Amino acid sequence: MDREFLIDLFADFGPVTIRKMFSGYGISADGVNFALSLRAGLFFRADETTVPDFEAEGSKPFQYSTRAKTVVVNSYWELPARLFDDSA
Repeated sequence: MDREFLIDLFADFGPVTIRKMFSGYGISADGVNFALSLRAGLFFRADETTVPDFEAEGSKPFQYSTRAKTVVVNSYWELPARLFDDSA
């Protein structure tokens, strides 16, 4: 995803800051990073309250592979595809 796409995607949300991070972008509002846009997709910060909602949508946590193992980052979950067109 490019920066312009992310600006359009979050236009209804309100002002966000989009900064280069790793191989993509970190997305924040009021100084709080709440999403990552990486080659693998768009991932939102989740906690014990919201993870079940992501699981119910069939989402998966962010993960990446090193030479030795696959690392799962349970604090960021992929945005379900159907929500890209649902700003609410």
